[in-house]
Amino acid sequence: MNYGYTEHSYRHIGIVSKRAGDILEKLGYDEHTVELTRIAGYLHDIGNCVNRSDHAHSGAIMAYNILKDMGMPVEDRTEIMMAIGNHDEGTGTAVSAISAALILADKSDVHRNRVCKKNMSVFDIHDRVNYAVTNADFNLDTENKILTLNLTIDNKICPILDYFEIFMDRTMMSKYAAKYLKIWFELIINGIKLL
Repeated sequence: MNYGYTEHSYRHIGIVSKRAGDILEKLGYDEHTVELTRIAGYLHDIGNCVNRSDHAHSGAIMAYNILKDMGMPVEDRTEIMMAIGNHDEGTGTAVSAISAALILADKSDVHRNRVCKKNMSVFDIHDRVNYAVTNADFNLDTENKILTLNLTIDNKICPILDYFEIFMDRTMMSKYAAKYLKIWFELIINGIKLL
């Protein structure tokens, strides 16, 4: 999908689905919870087909109904709906392990591959920040209970301050999602530990 903002198609949902499930799997959650988390990751941005604004809530309702029609038990589809409905930094927060993992996976997907526009002269701040990220490593150290997002940002494309202009709320949401899972969220940009 390209609606004039960063990429939210198969690449993004594939990364988020795998990453969210991997987080809970590495933390020792049961296979069923991990699978529900992967489903939530795969469906989390479905509301964008309605509107970018309030996409988390419309997506939660859409996912619930799709999963209901597929015969998923009410408890499972409610968990997925709750995670999707809480993944947006404007209105959500971690309310379950599934939602916490979804938040961490979604907010950590920053990279130049997400930029859909080809002409840099028409980039908005979201495009510039994502395009400036030349490397994004995401690693969970289960022994020390530290989840690290390590970014390399090309300062010639945008200053690091631009990252925080659009990602401060997302970074804080990630910090609290990690806390929900009893792990620490660490942000490193260009070799400097910022959180």
